[in-house]
Amino acid sequence: MTGQERSEEKSECVSLSPMREAVPAPPECERVCVFGTGDLGRSLGLRLLQAGYGVVFGSRRPHRSSSLIPHGAQVLGHAAAAQSAHLIFIAVQREHYDFLVPLANQLKGKLLVDLSNNLRKNQYPEANAEYLQSLVPGAEVVKGFNTLSAWSLQNGPSDANRQVYICGESVEAKQAVMAVATKLGFSALDRGFLSVARELEDFPLQLFPQWRLPLHIATGLSAAFVFYLLIRDIIYAYVTQGKDISFRIIVSLANKVCPIVSLIMLSLCYLPGVLASFLQLYRGTKYRRFPDWLDRWMLCRKQLGLLALGFAFLHVLYTLIIPIRYYVRFKATERTVSVIRENRTTEFDTTAAWRGDSYLSLGILGFSLYVLLGITSLPSVSNVLSWREFSFIQSKLGHLTLLLCTAHTYLYGWNKFLSSSTYKWYTPPGYMLCLVIPSVVLLLKLLLITPCVDRTITRIRQGWERGADQRNPKDSQPLIP
Repeated sequence: MTGQERSEEKSECVSLSPMREAVPAPPECERVCVFGTGDLGRSLGLRLLQAGYGVVFGSRRPHRSSSLIPHGAQVLGHAAAAQSAHLIFIAVQREHYDFLVPLANQLKGKLLVDLSNNLRKNQYPEANAEYLQSLVPGAEVVKGFNTLSAWSLQNGPSDANRQVYICGESVEAKQAVMAVATKLGFSALDRGFLSVARELEDFPLQLFPQWRLPLHIATGLSAAFVFYLLIRDIIYAYVTQGKDISFRIIVSLANKVCPIVSLIMLSLCYLPGVLASFLQLYRGTKYRRFPDWLDRWMLCRKQLGLLALGFAFLHVLYTLIIPIRYYVRFKATERTVSVIRENRTTEFDTTAAWRGDSYLSLGILGFSLYVLLGITSLPSVSNVLSWREFSFIQSKLGHLTLLLCTAHTYLYGWNKFLSSSTYKWYTPPGYMLCLVIPSVVLLLKLLLITPCVDRTITRIRQGWERGADQRNPKDSQPLIP
């Protein structure tokens, strides 16, 4: 190699930017181009630099943009930048695609990655990527990286933002983009041809898609029990005794609704798993899909649990402010004065003390495990746990949490279910209603952990199928002695 050739090779691996010193690029010096110097474009360029790519920005005003781009990148006009790299990221909005039309010749044979999104669904008759392809027919257009935010690109991929969806007509072009995504630390998924681009562009417009069903359940349960307890507690006292206790709606009523909804939603987290186990027992195989409603239910268990934890937190906070409420302080003072005036004494009730302490202790233990379940559901925590550890916490300790919280509610009711005064207008109190589902879940779970049922479930989940014994006698040997 001559000295001139070495000099040319060295100059190719140096990134220059106006008003900056020359910065050596990575050894492989694989150069990519980014059109757009906004937040998303700069964040993507910075991530590419950190991954070892040489980055050239294309800008309408390169001299003005030179102070904004990451250190180590180069900024040029669009035409010059397009000639510097084969892979070009289009980080501009669709309304500004017109500048690409005069560059059609320079972009011929290039690979363009469309990062754009829209403000609302069906904003345009075709997807942005399809429109881009029509403007530059000689280029290969791939839709990708549009589900990532500038923040996630700057801070690196997290579990909630690790997936990158790709679609395009050329297999080779998609593989090239997926290779870049993998090198940046993301997990790339090929969704098919460019006709899928509209679906990918709608992803960022979705508002809590995994939370809709849990939020609907939480809202429905909350509204139903607020209405039910409003009738039993507030309206009943006004109609039968002429008392206006409407002030209790703010704290007392809310402190009844929150634990009720929390316990029901916690039990709804574990009910689909129990139903799935019985369905596998009934079918005698694990190789059949669950019904769609059960699939959807199981996919939103995490959201159900986190909402249940939120209601439990509200219950704890409402309980902590009970001693400082005016109504409570007034009733305590009135009771004390009444006892002094009448010169009465009250004997210590050991049974009530045991019940009260047990009730509080179970509540504290249940809430502590509740918090543990919530913490381990976070991606940053669950990633450091093995599957056995995660399963032990979410399944074993989860059912223990449900058992403690259910026992906590039973102790709250104690023997009130025997008293006719408990059933106002012949209706049971709210805490009795909320015990139905968790009690059913715990009873069904108790059946599943009995040795004979548990052994069959284990065999099914290890691949055994009922009826396969006649087809293959070797399968008839039990997996668990």
